Amino acid sequence: MSPGEASVEPGTDPFIQSLMETDLYSIGAYFCDQHPQLVDEVVERSQAIESRGLESWATETETPIEECFRTLLTGLAVRYYKAVAG
Repeated sequence: MSPGEASVEPGTDPFIQSLMETDLYSIGAYFCDQHPQLVDEVVERSQAIESRGLESWATETETPIEECFRTLLTGLAVRYYKAVAG
C-alpha cells in the first residue's frame, strides 16, 4: 500500500456503516431476502417508472398510482441496498 492510501475493509468504514442504518437500506435488504426471485423484475419496473414518470407509467399500465409508487420505492431501495452492501 502506498502512502496516503487508506485500508478499508468492507463494512468497517463509519460512513458506509451509517448508510446501512437507513430505512431505505432496510427495505432493500428485507425485499432481497424475502423475494430474491423478484429483485430483477422490481428493479426493471422501478427504472421504467423513473424514466417515464409516475403518472405516465400508471396510466400506460393501468395500475393504481399508489402501487406504482410502492414499486418505484422498492426498486430504489433494492438498488440502494445492493450498492451499499456490494
